[in-house]
Amino acid sequence: MASPRRTGHSGTRGAARGRGSAAKPTRVSRAAERTTRRTEAKLGPSGIRTAPKGDRFHVPEMAVRKHALAMPEAVEDFPWGHRAFRIGKKVFLFTAWDDGVFSVTVKLPESQAVALLLPFAEPTGYGMGRSGWVTARFKGRDTVPVGLLCRWIDESYQAIAPRNTPRPR
Repeated sequence: MASPRRTGHSGTRGAARGRGSAAKPTRVSRAAERTTRRTEAKLGPSGIRTAPKGDRFHVPEMAVRKHALAMPEAVEDFPWGHRAFRIGKKVFLFTAWDDGVFSVTVKLPESQAVALLLPFAEPTGYGMGRSGWVTARFKGRDTVPVGLLCRWIDESYQAIAPRNTPRPR
């Protein structure tokens, strides 16, 4: 049987260790509240976090979304609070906006090696990078290359879609 972990104090918290038990509320100006609200993600359909309209990543996010939904039989889904675009049961695109970072994840079986040379691209985590998945992350003043992302979406769609599905033009 393992012995209990020692924490270095008697197990009491807060006031017994010299800290106040109640935190004093801080006053925030209305301008600071508006700024904070503007940069926070808004909850959209199904609890998804999306870039607010005033955010610089809102327009690229909506352009990527529009392009993905233009694919034959493409459907938008919201697993884990992110946008996922799929054909049938297979996902060909993930998009996310978390804490001011916009990300796009696609499967690039042909152009993965070239895509990974770009400063904003990296192999997707959870072992998906070994299967050709690439994640592009944009934050701060990064420019989002919407045209390039649309070409990546086309490649990802063609890699995932069944053979008998009509191909995008």
